[in-house]
Amino acid sequence: MSAPQVVVHRDKELMAKAAAARLITKIVDAQAARGSASVVLTGGRNGNGLLAALAEAPARDAVDWSRLDLWWGDERFLADGDPERNHTQAREVLLDSVPLDPARVHPMAPSDGPYGRDADAAAEAYAAELAAAAGPEDHGPVPSFDVLLLGVGPDTHVASLFPELPAVHERERTVVGVHGAPKPPPTRISLTLPAIRAAREVWLLAAGEDKANAAAIALSGAGEVQAPAAGARGRSRTLWLLDEAAAAQLPRGLYPPASS
Repeated sequence: MSAPQVVVHRDKELMAKAAAARLITKIVDAQAARGSASVVLTGGRNGNGLLAALAEAPARDAVDWSRLDLWWGDERFLADGDPERNHTQAREVLLDSVPLDPARVHPMAPSDGPYGRDADAAAEAYAAELAAAAGPEDHGPVPSFDVLLLGVGPDTHVASLFPELPAVHERERTVVGVHGAPKPPPTRISLTLPAIRAAREVWLLAAGEDKANAAAIALSGAGEVQAPAAGARGRSRTLWLLDEAAAAQLPRGLYPPASS
């Protein structure tokens, strides 16, 4: 796994715009190299902020949206169209305004979908969908995502992998149902650390004073069970994208002066 790199921007708005520009470049480069690209989306205020900035970026038209696969790192197990679902929020801020191929958009099942209220069955189905999309060149039963985006919670959780809960201990399955999450809703679906680590690049997003302690803990060498963000690493690159408030507790030598 790659060692973390840290980039700090002045504020969350600049962070979102810079991350969107960075993502556009990565998608265009992947499509030029391999014909298509794959990105794993994240929800939350920073994930949605990035997608909103992407929607407004003039360079978004450089992306061939029909050759982009979109996956999700986790999902709140709620009814289809619920405003709290990551998929619903992503559609509102970006997806409904770009010409995606519907067959290449891969939301996790809702609680009123084919698996009913069984989050574990929905997780198994998503794992099977990932495995079907993986090729012989990929590292295990998931595609080699070009970029996997993760928001970092104040408690260091990423996706729906919360400190000390069973999901963060998972080493075999790529997707699990999460029960008893400490923030609502308690039932979720999440990629596991093995699936996250299959990505070429993992980008962790954190902005605001409430994320400063989490960033400091995760980047200080903490264990992944106690600080799941510390275990989120990409195969070729792990990138922490922060604003100055979220970076306030980091040693100044951890990131270059030019990055702010």
